[in-house]
Amino acid sequence: MSHFTTINVQIKNGDILHQTLQELGYSVESNTFVRGYQGNQTQAEYVLRQKNGYDLGFRRQGETYELVADFWGAKIDRNAFVNQVNQKYAYNTLMASVEEQGFNIEEEENLSDGTIRVVVGKWV
Repeated sequence: MSHFTTINVQIKNGDILHQTLQELGYSVESNTFVRGYQGNQTQAEYVLRQKNGYDLGFRRQGETYELVADFWGAKIDRNAFVNQVNQKYAYNTLMASVEEQGFNIEEEENLSDGTIRVVVGKWV
């Protein structure tokens, strides 16, 4: 019996997801299996190995990715983890878009509530 749970996340770009996970300090393995309860496994595009044998994985599901893990064994705060990944992913997506469209970062500030305020500009 599988104990894997999936959480839909609004992440579309695998390259930026991979970059995000690395920037958050995770060692990322690509296209391998997520380990769970009693040796159960499931495939994922990006896998974060944990020493306790319960990994976290991101796999493509249609246009977006989903987080898959045996959260009982993974022993992480899944909401905090998803929020951390989503915030960093959104930031990295913004930075890629800013660069791609020829904008410059005018100002960047980390607010006390964890919000990142970014002001961009472009000379025309």
